[in-house]
Amino acid sequence: MKHVILSVALLGGMLAACTTKGNNSSNDLDSMKTTLKLTQEWDKTFPKSDKVEHKKVTFHNRYGIELAADMYTPKNAEGKLAAIAVSGPFGAVKEQSSGLYAQHMAERGFLTIAFDPSFTGESGGEPRRMASPDINTEDFLAAVDFLSTQDNVDAERIGIIGICGFGGMAVNAAAIDPRIKATVASTMYDMSKVNVEGYFKSEDTPAQRMEKRKAMAAQRTEDYKNGTYKRAGGVIDPLPEDAPWFVKDYHAYYKTKRGYHERSGNSNDGWNVIGCQSFMNQPLLAWAQEIENPVLLIHGEKAHSRYFSEYAFEKMTGKHVEGKSAVEGNKELLIIPGASHVDLYDDEAGVIPYDKMEAFFKENLR
Repeated sequence: MKHVILSVALLGGMLAACTTKGNNSSNDLDSMKTTLKLTQEWDKTFPKSDKVEHKKVTFHNRYGIELAADMYTPKNAEGKLAAIAVSGPFGAVKEQSSGLYAQHMAERGFLTIAFDPSFTGESGGEPRRMASPDINTEDFLAAVDFLSTQDNVDAERIGIIGICGFGGMAVNAAAIDPRIKATVASTMYDMSKVNVEGYFKSEDTPAQRMEKRKAMAAQRTEDYKNGTYKRAGGVIDPLPEDAPWFVKDYHAYYKTKRGYHERSGNSNDGWNVIGCQSFMNQPLLAWAQEIENPVLLIHGEKAHSRYFSEYAFEKMTGKHVEGKSAVEGNKELLIIPGASHVDLYDDEAGVIPYDKMEAFFKENLR
């Protein structure tokens, strides 16, 4: 009986620590001074719009990591605006796709920020080029914290957009935080699923997963001995003639003037080899079925990654679809005819459905 009482007492203490406001000094967050070096000149992969105001901003996540963002505000905007936080793709920076999406949505009346995730681009976090399902989901929640406290933002009208691997993080954030009133995941990757199964379930056996675990464990030892983290390499260059079609798709964006950026991991030497280790046993979409607020999943018909969005739609709705658009309650899967994965990164193919996203957010951020 004493053991039971002690266990209950300990559990109660842990729950109290996790669910009640602490007694720490109220200036803890205020003491976090800006240390990031932010590029002030326009260095995006897309032209600057004359319809929006642009400025650099920073904010902290709950791990104390300072994040860098570009804020886009509609010119001559008045009153409190609906706001959208944007991030992704996985391994990209805010000067690439996320900034483009943010600028377009600002042109349509929203206050937006495109942010670099932790350990990436101009944001803080050491060592560089690491990833975490928890921390990178938290980055979205921290963006909501920041937007919620802006004088020109209506805290009850905040949405998020996650692109590629940050589409999965966005869906996970929506499952955690009901302050997120509407979520768009564009050309989504589920980073947990691809790390566990490999592309197209090509490594989806216990033996294959164990080999990956062993390889990463050995790399950790090697990294510790060397005092540095080995990089996995970004998009392969030069491109072999027999490269898979989707690798050619990535190369056409990250390795050409179309989308290359000097701070982008995908454009250069990539992630640390062990950077995605924790995705192996932390499923991002575990609670997707409990998201109450609207979600719009957008994917290209010809994208190698389309099955991630179809999987996410099934997780949220219980409805299995393949290769077609679908609506179930306030969850929608929109398939763009003829579009590849990377076609939804920029305006090269002209297929990103900005009108649809504008209508979705205006309907659900009212």
